[in-house]
Amino acid sequence: MSLLMHGENILAVEVTNISAHGFWLLTGGNEVFLPFDEFPWFKDQTVKAITNVEEVSPGHFYWPDIDVDLTVEMIEHPERFPLKARV
Repeated sequence: MSLLMHGENILAVEVTNISAHGFWLLTGGNEVFLPFDEFPWFKDQTVKAITNVEEVSPGHFYWPDIDVDLTVEMIEHPERFPLKARV
């Protein structure tokens, strides 16, 4: 049996809270908020689908149940990416 070294991070990305307005994503010690107004494809999804997120590379996240991928820059600056998916 192999144990992780003390202090090694085993969770690369985690959804920490979901509200009626959006959800919080914790990654690398930073927490970002994804409002449903800016990211509408998450609004009517299940908790399971929203929390099933992978960090495919540093700062790049993928939700396989929803087929959505976003970067930290897209989350923090949605105004730089005006095209939105239709829901």
